[in-house]
Amino acid sequence: MGWRKEYLDVILVPGGLLVLLCYHVFLVYRCVKFPEKTVIGYENHNKRAWVERMMQVDAKERGLAFSVMGSNISAATFLASTSLTLGSLIGTWVGSSTRNMFISHITYGSTSASIISVKYISLLACFLASFAAFVQSVRHYVHANLLLSMPNTDVPISFVEKDVIRGNLFWCIGLRGLYFATSLLLWIFGPIPMFLASVVTVAVLHILDTNSTPLHQFKASQQHNNLVRKMEEEITLVATRVGEHLRRKSPNGSSTIDVVTHQHPQSTNLSTL
Repeated sequence: MGWRKEYLDVILVPGGLLVLLCYHVFLVYRCVKFPEKTVIGYENHNKRAWVERMMQVDAKERGLAFSVMGSNISAATFLASTSLTLGSLIGTWVGSSTRNMFISHITYGSTSASIISVKYISLLACFLASFAAFVQSVRHYVHANLLLSMPNTDVPISFVEKDVIRGNLFWCIGLRGLYFATSLLLWIFGPIPMFLASVVTVAVLHILDTNSTPLHQFKASQQHNNLVRKMEEEITLVATRVGEHLRRKSPNGSSTIDVVTHQHPQSTNLSTL
């Protein structure tokens, strides 16, 4: 029994999927053990700092926060709609009666009806999984937006952080589903393009997922501290000058407080209360 091109689907397709799965298992390990070395951990660190700073602002003045959350919600909604649309197109293609004639001429590999059905079903599953992940991302971002807009309430910062981080997590899962779908899409043209696409995807993702920027500890800016310090010094200087001016005008060199007490005894009593 000699070599047959159908054997490529048995060897290369599981090999390509194994490469993708092993890389993402390794990525999860790095995110758990060494989050500062991954872009996901770097982004989560920045998001936590952003939430902490935004929670220090009054709810009526968080317009910038709502704009940022609205942008995230819009992006996740767009990708969810795109995933659902692509899934619908795949479903329509599966139902086409002329697809086998087209595939058989361009594919170097198995062109049996069962293998073709597996290709489309796998691709459809990836798009639907991405759609579900993006919908969950929107759900968490909307809830975080709700907590940010709640006035006159001591909303715990951890509640908002959890929703923002989970929204980012589901966003990443949705993108990974689209990456898997890209490799499976090339499987339509044969197992060799699918395997090569899986290897190239892992190589590119390893570069994009690696972070070399140190985590910055976000503190109040030096310019803000200098401005506050300057305002305090100016207020102290003005108060000192006013006190000296009133002291020079007061009789017998009495202090400002004594002058105010003699002139407005009732006000002094009220202030004492």
